[in-house]
Amino acid sequence: MPVAATSTFDLLRTEIAGIEVEKIVSQFGTPCYVYDMQMIRRRVEDLSMFDTIRYAQKACSNIAILDRLRRLGVVVDAVSAGEVRRALAAGFDPHSNPPGIVYTADVFDREALDLVAERSLHVNCGSPDMIEQLGAVSPGASVTLRINPGFGHGHSQKTNTGGPQSKHGIWHMDIDRCLRLADMHNVAITGLHMHIGSGTDLEHLSQVCQSLERTAEQIGRTLTTISAGGGLPVPYREGQSYVDLEQYYALWDQTRKRLEQRFGHPLRLEIEPGRYLVAESGFLIAEIRAVKQMGENTFYLLDAGFNDLARPILYGAYHPISITHRGGVAPSERIDVVVGGPLCESGDIFTQEEGGFVAKRSLPPARVGDFLILEVAGAYGFVMASNYNGRYRPPELLIEDGTVHCIRRRETFEDLISGETIPPVAT
Repeated sequence: MPVAATSTFDLLRTEIAGIEVEKIVSQFGTPCYVYDMQMIRRRVEDLSMFDTIRYAQKACSNIAILDRLRRLGVVVDAVSAGEVRRALAAGFDPHSNPPGIVYTADVFDREALDLVAERSLHVNCGSPDMIEQLGAVSPGASVTLRINPGFGHGHSQKTNTGGPQSKHGIWHMDIDRCLRLADMHNVAITGLHMHIGSGTDLEHLSQVCQSLERTAEQIGRTLTTISAGGGLPVPYREGQSYVDLEQYYALWDQTRKRLEQRFGHPLRLEIEPGRYLVAESGFLIAEIRAVKQMGENTFYLLDAGFNDLARPILYGAYHPISITHRGGVAPSERIDVVVGGPLCESGDIFTQEEGGFVAKRSLPPARVGDFLILEVAGAYGFVMASNYNGRYRPPELLIEDGTVHCIRRRETFEDLISGETIPPVAT
C-alpha cells in the first residue's frame, strides 16, 4: 500500500497497461478514455483493513467498473435514482449486509424517494427533512446521518463539503432535531458519516474523528456503523505524496474502539472512496490537431476539450501530461507549451490554474498527428463529459489482463439528437 510514498510521472509514454497507445488509437480513435483494471485492484487492496469499502460511484460510474468492483467485494454509494439503477444493473444487492447500495444525498427528488421506498434502500441523510420524508413512505427504515461538523477541507473551495458555506450534510447543531424527527417517524439512526471535503491531512483528520465521536455519543447505542467518508487524495503532480494509510486507519480505528467500549457492542468501520479507487487508472488519449505560435506562446491544440475533461476549467485542476510520438520518435529536449482543446471558448485550456489563469507545461516537442495523454483522469472525467458544441462523448475502454474491452462506444449523431423532436408548425 502507498504509505506517504511520492509520485513520479513520465513525459513520454508508449504504452498503457502493457498495450501500445498507437494500437489503442488505431482501433478506437481519439479522444478516448482508457482505464487500467490492475490499478483499480491495487487501490482496493490498499484499503482492505477497513470492514467495508463503499465506492462513491459518482467518480466513475460505468457499469463495467461497478461490476468489477462488486466482484472485489466493494459496495457502492449512490447519489441519485440513476446511480441506484446503475448499481442494480451491475448486480449489487441492496439488502446484503452491509447494504450493497446506500443512497446518499442532501435531498430526495421525487423519483429517488419512490425508488428508495420501493427497494427499501438504506439512506445516508444530508438534511433533517429527509428523515421526515423517508418516514412517511418507509416507516421502520434505518438511516445514516451525514454530519457537517462546522469545518471543512478541500483542494479547491468547490470541493470543500464542510463548514457554513457548504450545502452538504446536517449541521452539527441539528442533531437533537434529527433524533426527535427519527422518533416521530419511526426511523432508526444506525450509521454516522462525516465527510468534510476532498483531500486530507492527519492533523485535520484527528479533528474530524473527535467531532464524529462527540456526535456519536449524542446519538447513542443505536449506532452500528461509522464511516470515515471519502476524499482520500491521489498525487497529480510530481513529488506529491499519498496519505499514510496505516496512520489514517489507526485514527479511525481508535475512534471506533472507544465508541465500542462506550456502547458495549461492535461497530462496523466503513470508508467511502471515489477518486482514490479510480483516478490513477484513467487516461484520456487525444490527438494533437494543430501546433500554433501565438506571440510568445506555443499551443498544442487537441481533438479533446473541456467537454471531455472538465476538471481544469472547473477547478484549475492539474493533470500530468505525456506525449506519444507516432513511430516512436522521442526527442530529448523540452519546450514550454499551452495545451488546449477545440471548443469555441477561451477557457478550453487544460494547462490552467484556478481562476482561469493560463499556464504553460514543459513537454517534449510534438507534431500534428502525435498523441497527448491526460493522466490520472479516471475520476470525475467521463462522468462530467457533455455534448457542448455538438461534440460526441468519447468511448470508454477497460484494459484487463492484457485485453482491451470497449465498455462504452463512441457516441454518434443519432445519439446526439435522440431525445429531440421538432414540433409541427401551426397553420
